[in-house]
Amino acid sequence: MKYSIEQVLTVLSEIKDPESGKDLISLNAINSLVTEDNKISFSINLPESNPFVKSIEKACIKLINEKLSKEISVEIKAPTKIDIKKISFGRTDDQKILPGVKNILAVASGKGGVGKSTVSVNLAIALAKTGAKVGLLDADVYGPSIPKMLGVEDARPEIKKVNGKDIIVPIEKQGIKMLSIGFFVKPEDALIWRGAMATSAINQFVKDADWGELDYFLIDLPPGTGDIHLTIVQAMPVTAAVIVSTPQQVALADALRGVSMFRAEKIEVPIIGFIENMAWFTPEELPENKYYIFGKDGLKDLAFRMDIPLLGQIPIVQSIREAGDEGKPVSLDETTPMGKAFNDLAKEIAIKIEERNANLDPTKKVEIDPDASCSA
Repeated sequence: MKYSIEQVLTVLSEIKDPESGKDLISLNAINSLVTEDNKISFSINLPESNPFVKSIEKACIKLINEKLSKEISVEIKAPTKIDIKKISFGRTDDQKILPGVKNILAVASGKGGVGKSTVSVNLAIALAKTGAKVGLLDADVYGPSIPKMLGVEDARPEIKKVNGKDIIVPIEKQGIKMLSIGFFVKPEDALIWRGAMATSAINQFVKDADWGELDYFLIDLPPGTGDIHLTIVQAMPVTAAVIVSTPQQVALADALRGVSMFRAEKIEVPIIGFIENMAWFTPEELPENKYYIFGKDGLKDLAFRMDIPLLGQIPIVQSIREAGDEGKPVSLDETTPMGKAFNDLAKEIAIKIEERNANLDPTKKVEIDPDASCSA
């Protein structure tokens, strides 16, 4: 008999790590979970210094056999570790566009206002803190927010000549290279551009910029499924995508459209996971309390139904908003609970990208007839 991932996670949620006092699911410690007929395999991602790892592994096997079936063979694999020097290519390496970029990750959402840019910025910083070379493209032309979140609103990219051609030099801050339309317009100015102008700007940021060598190139996409999204997948081979959403039902409906877009026959970009933002509200003075303002586990349930991993759940915490407004994202400080949450999420995404590269062919640019529409 094959048990569902949800059933296995429910069992494993009963097991606590004695060192932290939290259960394995809250710690996001269960990775690479696979269920087959009478076989379950997964890895447990806990610090190497944790003295209880072996006893936790034995407890997991015992509880699964007790709660589900004695006939189940349980395999606990060694956790995947990312060697920064050996990050694999998730795209064809013969591309003229972004030749030094190993992996291109699209951060998308069907709906606006779900915190996608906040997630993108904090993931970029957290990945850079692992020693990886990271780039970040703010592709939300009509609502650029990355310059403010990183405290570089007044920065202006330099232009250099390469073989007689003007090349944009990305702004560097907190160990990441970035470009945004926000660097070229005043914060109070509205961009009243037709779609062709917006896509032209994005193409220029990709093709006429000196990104150099990068392990991860994150693209903060605008909400929805429109011109910018098609421009991105046509301009470069996107390695994978993650979908950000709140648990709210209206946001989930839009997240579903985002999934359909990437899975469309003409696009076929692998989705490595969901990220549930604003999962609950936790007051600073009551850090153990959780108030489910937008509903509970909405994206978690959708992830289970669609067989897409839920990479993490990020709560609403005042410090995240304040840090973004001040240009000092919470992921800079890994000693705080929110900083640790984003850094753990980044490591999980790095693992998922490596697994994707090991199991799937490298991606290629999407070829779409410019006069045709693509629906899903």
